[in-house]
Amino acid sequence: MKIPHGDIHIFVDRCKGCTFCVEYCPKDVLEMSEEFNAKGYHPPVVKNPDDCVECHLCEMLCPEFAIFVTLKEDEVPAGKEKK
Repeated sequence: MKIPHGDIHIFVDRCKGCTFCVEYCPKDVLEMSEEFNAKGYHPPVVKNPDDCVECHLCEMLCPEFAIFVTLKEDEVPAGKEKK
C-alpha cells in the first residue's frame, strides 16, 4: 500500500502566526518563516515537502483558513486526472 503525499498551499497574507499548523503536524513538514506577511505576522513555510502524508491536520486546525493540502499531481489515481 502506497502512502499518499500532499502538496501544501499557504495563503501567506491570511495567516496570523498562531503556529497550530507547525505544532500539530505529525511529520514536522512546516516551520515558521522569518519573513513577515502583509499583516505583520510570520507565516509558515514548507520545510520538508516530501514528508507530507496528506493528513489535513494543518488545514483543519487553521482558524484563518490560510492553508490547504492537495494530493500531489504524480499520485492522482488513474482515471481521476483533471480534465
